[in-house]
Amino acid sequence: MLGKTAGGLYWMFRYLERSENTARLVEAGQRIALTRSRSDDEWQSVLMTASSLDSYLAKYPAVTKENAIDWLLRDRDNPSSVLSVVESARNNARLVRTALTREVWESVNESWMLLKEALARRVPERDLPEVLTRIRHRSAHVRGAMAGTMLRNEIYNFARIGSFIERADNTARLLDVKYYVLLPSALSVGSSLDNVQWESLLRSVSAEGGFRMTHGQTVRPLEIAQFLILDRRMPRSLAFCVDKIADNLRYLAADYGARSATLALAQTLIENRLSQPIEAIFDTGLHEFIQEFLYELGMIGRQCEIDFRFYE
Repeated sequence: MLGKTAGGLYWMFRYLERSENTARLVEAGQRIALTRSRSDDEWQSVLMTASSLDSYLAKYPAVTKENAIDWLLRDRDNPSSVLSVVESARNNARLVRTALTREVWESVNESWMLLKEALARRVPERDLPEVLTRIRHRSAHVRGAMAGTMLRNEIYNFARIGSFIERADNTARLLDVKYYVLLPSALSVGSSLDNVQWESLLRSVSAEGGFRMTHGQTVRPLEIAQFLILDRRMPRSLAFCVDKIADNLRYLAADYGARSATLALAQTLIENRLSQPIEAIFDTGLHEFIQEFLYELGMIGRQCEIDFRFYE
């Protein structure tokens, strides 16, 4: 496969995953803001999670809920807004059109048209839940078309690698903003406020049902962190995502007859970061663990571009 085609597939599905993750982040911001006396502080935290605070402040003098939501959902000056990334996904889909089934292409194209209409103007607060749900559903629709119609070949593998790198990055950032930024002080750890925020985090990644099925009704931050970091059954956990990245890289290695440096990095991340107990992660610091994880995940993404010559 041409490297440019592989890169188009990889980024197409990264962008689609990012659109859904941004919608989940906005929803989490809405929920957690209800537990805070100053909700604008919460939206600054959300912008930090999305790595958009500096670019946001270059346009706006202060953080407000209305401007932050508009920036994340539809601002053309934000290359990671939902509207921007869905358009980028569609453009990449056009470039790799011959590698996609008709159903996948039509689903991506339809998603772009529907979301362009939904985000044509600022979203009123009363309509926000419906719009966020629509964004998530459109991403799921494309995934369903891919799962139901695409051959399990190198095309499928590059799409999956892009999806799971983006998903792992998002879950890690959500965890980081929860524990390192959102808590007003160390005195809040273990308090009712802390537990409400952890529950909001579970909801933001659609994990509350799976968590209660696994751990029961009592919310304990250590168990939630374990579930979102190390539980290999939870489809948005860090361990699940990196396992899937490694699996798809192994399939590519079998197709190409050679193991890549990207696969070696993924295996190292699994062995060094995702095979230790949650108590050890908390002992060394959750924020420190997540920052190291994000750095190593970024290395995997950069090495993937090099190994498979995405720009050639």
